[in-house]
Amino acid sequence: MAAAYISPAAEGAKPSAAQPRHSGVRKTLENLIHLIFLLCGVVAVAFVLLISIYLILSGIPAIREIGLGKFLFGKVWDPTNTTTGAQYGILAFILTSIYGTAGAILIGVPVGLLTAVFLARVAPPRLAAVIRTAVQLLAGIPSVVYGLVGMIVLVPAIQKTFSLSSGACLLAAILVLAVMILPSIINVSETALRAVPHEYEEASLALGATEMETSFRVVLPAARSGVATAVVLGVGRAIGEAMAVMMVSGNAPNMPSLFESVRFLTTAVASEMSYAADGSLQQQALFSIALVLFLFIMMINAALNFFLKRSKER
Repeated sequence: MAAAYISPAAEGAKPSAAQPRHSGVRKTLENLIHLIFLLCGVVAVAFVLLISIYLILSGIPAIREIGLGKFLFGKVWDPTNTTTGAQYGILAFILTSIYGTAGAILIGVPVGLLTAVFLARVAPPRLAAVIRTAVQLLAGIPSVVYGLVGMIVLVPAIQKTFSLSSGACLLAAILVLAVMILPSIINVSETALRAVPHEYEEASLALGATEMETSFRVVLPAARSGVATAVVLGVGRAIGEAMAVMMVSGNAPNMPSLFESVRFLTTAVASEMSYAADGSLQQQALFSIALVLFLFIMMINAALNFFLKRSKER
C-alpha cells in the first residue's frame, strides 16, 4: 500500500493554527514587561516628588520666620543662645560646602581622569586589572572607615606639619573627599573613554599624532559627555557626604578657612537633628538646610544637562 504524500505546504499549514496563540502570549508578556518598567519609572519619579514636597513643606516655615536674607546670609549659627537670642545664619555652612566640594574636585578630577586614561589607553591588561580591582575596593569602603582613617592618620599629620592646635580642619575634609570621589570619576570616565570608536584613534595615528596626543586631543574630547557625568557624580558624592566629613573637619560653625574647624551643610543636619526638639524652630531650620542642599544638587544637575545639550548641538 503506497504511503500518502504530504506536501511541504500542508506540513507548514499544521502549526499555523498555533502561531496566533503563541504570538498572543508573547505580546501579552511584552506588555507585562513594559508595564513593570513603567511602574518602576513611576515609583522613582514619585520618590523624588515626595522628597521634594516634604522638604519644601518642612523647610519653608523656618525660612518665613527667620527671614530668607538672615537665613542664607547670616554668619552666626547659635540656635540655643537664650541670652541674646537664637541665630540661624547658614552662610558659613554654604561657603564651607562650596569650598570643600570645589577643593575635592580640583584634586580628585585630575587624579581620577588621568587614572582613567591610564587604565583605558596605556596600562597593560594585568596591571589594569589590579588597579581596577583596587578602585572597586575603594568604592566599597564605608564612609565611616574613611573618616576613621582620616581622623587617626590625616588629622595628626596636618596638625604636626602645619603646627596647628588641631588638625581637624577644612583641609582634612577636602583631602578625604578627594579620595572618596575617585572611584566614581575613574569608573565612569574609563567607560566613556572605552566607548569612543576606534576609528578616531586610527585616523589620528594615521595623520602622525602620537599615542599621548591621540589620547588627550582626540579620545578625551570625544568622551567629554561621559567625563562631565563623572564629574557631576563626584560633586554629588562630595557635597552629600556627612559622616567622614564630620569626623575630620572639627564640626564647628566657623566661617571657612583652610586650617580652621568648619561645619558643612550635611554635618549641620546630622549633628543637631538628634537633639533638636520636635516642632521647634531649630528642627525646622535643619529641614531648611536640607532643602538648600537639595536645591544645590538640583542646580548642579540642571547645569550639567544644559552644558551637555549645548555641546551636542555644536
